[in-house]
Amino acid sequence: MQQKAKFLIQLQVLIIGFLMMLPLQSLAQLTEATNLSKAQNLSSYKPDSALMLLKQVHARAVSNHQTLVAAQSLQQMGQVCYEQGHYAQALDFYQHAEQLLESEKQKDKLAGNWSKMGLLYYYNRQPKQAKKFYLKAHELYRQTGNSEGQAQVLGELGHLFEKQQQYQTAFSYQKQALAKYRQVGSKLGLAKIYENIGSIYEDLARYDSAYYYFNQSVQLYEKQQNTIDGIEVINNLGDVFRKSGRYQDGLQQSYKAYHLAQQMHNTYQIAAATHDLGKTYQLLNRLDSAYYYAELSRKLSLEIYSKDGLKQTSFLQVLYNFNKQNDEIARLNTIKKTNYIITVAVSIVVLLLIILGVVIFSRQRLKINDQRLLAERNEAIFKTQHELMQLELKNKQLQEETLQQQLELKGKELSSHTLNLIRNNQLLEQMRNTLQQMVKDDKRDQKKQMQQMVHQINQSFNHEQQWKEFTAALEQVHQRFFERLKEISTDLTPTDIRLIALIKVNMDSKDISGLLGISMDSLRVARHRLRKKLNLDQGENLSAFIQSL
Repeated sequence: MQQKAKFLIQLQVLIIGFLMMLPLQSLAQLTEATNLSKAQNLSSYKPDSALMLLKQVHARAVSNHQTLVAAQSLQQMGQVCYEQGHYAQALDFYQHAEQLLESEKQKDKLAGNWSKMGLLYYYNRQPKQAKKFYLKAHELYRQTGNSEGQAQVLGELGHLFEKQQQYQTAFSYQKQALAKYRQVGSKLGLAKIYENIGSIYEDLARYDSAYYYFNQSVQLYEKQQNTIDGIEVINNLGDVFRKSGRYQDGLQQSYKAYHLAQQMHNTYQIAAATHDLGKTYQLLNRLDSAYYYAELSRKLSLEIYSKDGLKQTSFLQVLYNFNKQNDEIARLNTIKKTNYIITVAVSIVVLLLIILGVVIFSRQRLKINDQRLLAERNEAIFKTQHELMQLELKNKQLQEETLQQQLELKGKELSSHTLNLIRNNQLLEQMRNTLQQMVKDDKRDQKKQMQQMVHQINQSFNHEQQWKEFTAALEQVHQRFFERLKEISTDLTPTDIRLIALIKVNMDSKDISGLLGISMDSLRVARHRLRKKLNLDQGENLSAFIQSL
């Protein structure tokens, strides 16, 4: 005993030393692999505990970024839900596992996941979807060269077509699966395919062939010590004997299945065996035995139903809590993501504001420098322009002074011409009056000569040279005056222009009539005609209009 205890202590030390030598990540993966195996064992009799354990494994795997472990835990949770008949929840787990396996490029495991999804769709009575996923899994297994995986999927496809009563197609797939399992040397795989082929022959009522393949399956299960699967096939053998009228052989196989199920404490198989025994005894007309086993089967079925009900209740509670926790986790993750997004957004906004502030500050500094340089440049330009303007102003002042002097000279010349005209006309007026008086005296010897003198004097009133000089002087003083007159009216006569010129220099009517050599009445008539030619309205002052030109 002491040596054994010493050996166990040494073994523990070696195991602990080995574990300490492993990297932390490898140690964590090893621990989770152990938990997955433990959950798989629990799933058959404590599905609620298995689901809780798998949930914990999945949560840790997600937290530690162990994608493959997370996918495997999801697959096992899907399997537990499938076994409990919760197909919708199982499908959800498988779909999440599919996404993770695709991201990790785990082709073999992904193909296995598709195969399980196909089986799920089959039991959910969706054969088209089941076939789709089976074919996808088979193609992926073919790409990876996984013959055993191909065989397993081919067997499932054969079983699918059998239930649709497409027996030729079912046979084809089962034979392909059989060849693949023989290739890899899988005894358990061969046993399952023999069972499937036997089931097809049983459906076709070819009981000899069914017996052959069921018997082959049982022998392989016994060699592999797989009693549980073997019991079901033994029951199938009992069914074949009963259907073919070999009741005693059928009873023998049913009793064999019954005793093996009792040894394994498998209530479900016990109930199935007693049910078959009841049917066989009924056919043998042994009604007491038939009733006994039928009643036993009924009680066992009720017991199974009751236990399954309790398991289902417990499982549903775990599943509810699981979904509730998932919803809460999803809600918290959403809040976390939202807070993260808000934090990132605020950080980005603050950073952008800081950058914007720096840019604005830099641009403002550059703008201020540019404005300062521009102001200095403008100031220099302004000074230069100011100096030029001062020079130009002085030049203009000098020009204005010169023009003013010239204007004053011209005004003096105009006044001088006007005075000369007035004096000449006054002198001529006096002479004309004297001569007219002499003519009135009627001195015949002087009359003719005096008339000639009067005629010459009258001609001198309109001496053109004097008027030209007067007009030139007026134009220099009042530039473009006569041009504006011509723009207003083209009907003006030389006499009209002289009248306008005299009005322009503010000469009174008496002097105007004297210069023009006409009476005051004639002057009024001339002014009236001039108003019409200038298109003046009634009441508009002629002198004011001429002064405005």
